[in-house]
Amino acid sequence: MTGSLRDSTYAELRSRIVNLAYQPGERLIERDLAAELEVSRIPLREAMQLLQNDGLVVLVPRQGAIVAPFTADDVRDLFDVRESLEVLAVRLAADRASTDGLARLREQMDLARAAIARRDDPEIAAANSAFHRVLVEVAANPLLSVMMGPLAARVQWLFHLTKQRDLVVQCEEHQEIYAAVEAGDADLAARHMFEHVTSGREESIALAEGWSVIDPVAATRTRRR
Repeated sequence: MTGSLRDSTYAELRSRIVNLAYQPGERLIERDLAAELEVSRIPLREAMQLLQNDGLVVLVPRQGAIVAPFTADDVRDLFDVRESLEVLAVRLAADRASTDGLARLREQMDLARAAIARRDDPEIAAANSAFHRVLVEVAANPLLSVMMGPLAARVQWLFHLTKQRDLVVQCEEHQEIYAAVEAGDADLAARHMFEHVTSGREESIALAEGWSVIDPVAATRTRRR
């Protein structure tokens, strides 16, 4: 029972952070969250540990927790990894894509287009990040999936935090990537993916530099937990 409560608490808090219900640097008061989510502190603390493993929460010993400050260095590091692993993923996907895998990629593009028509930014970000996640699944490399898994939340978080970027252009770039994967052209797919990822690098870093610099220790330096 504790495990299921931990997992449901983790999923709910992860969704709130990724969808910006809680902002980077915001204090997470354990007592308030336990009451609001109707769970004891044990599954809540276990969920917080999982969120820290995802890079979404910072736990300060004996002081509390905050939503992780997504700094310019964090964004830069994320792009460094994505430029290598996502290019590898799309190469493998172009070689290994099944009919079902291609259908799942099309589904995410359709969801993104529908969300754009509704001007539903959270759903656009979710569909765009899901497109990248499905590409990793279509690549059919278990080790790559394990390596990319912890990045999924941060990629979706980045899509939300940098929503000033042109989401329509991002969707069009996904279409180019999909077409190359469907054609089985690994080189073209890799080139499109590298350009797609790097095109958002400098703008995303610049946006991150505009976010306030937060000291987790100072942010949690109160008695209330």
